Amino acid sequence: MAKAYYSTVFEEPAADIWEIVRDFNNYTVWVGGAGESRIEDGKSGDAVGAVRNVLYQERRVRQRLLALSDVERSQTYEFCGPPSLPMSGFQATLRITPIVDGDRAFVEWWATFDCEAGRNEELTGTLRGWFAKWLESLRAAVSRQGSEEPVLAEH
Repeated sequence: MAKAYYSTVFEEPAADIWEIVRDFNNYTVWVGGAGESRIEDGKSGDAVGAVRNVLYQERRVRQRLLALSDVERSQTYEFCGPPSLPMSGFQATLRITPIVDGDRAFVEWWATFDCEAGRNEELTGTLRGWFAKWLESLRAAVSRQGSEEPVLAEH
């Protein structure tokens, strides 16, 4: 089994990051290139078993939420149907851990999967690059959320 892993530090508190990521249907809010997302069968975005149906860069992707923990600020998911890469047994986890020093967040994203023996490094590298890109999109979304000023009512 192969494992792709990426981690980074956010300057914002873990609770702020989790507020955006927690809803499995918030994909379009923080993943650049995601055009639309909906949860199938009327489930909520935090229901274990919910299937997220996403249009990402003109490709339809379906993923099932396997676990969600507010205590660990983590979610684990798998593909429904064929994954976008030549692999099987894919499971990914995104976890946000508080860093006490400076009230920051340590964000990790990893996936385990099976693939042809000769493709392990290639696919691990591809996923690591995607995780890095999507976490930079998350960083931009958090920054946008933090810079929004309250709208004052006009009198």
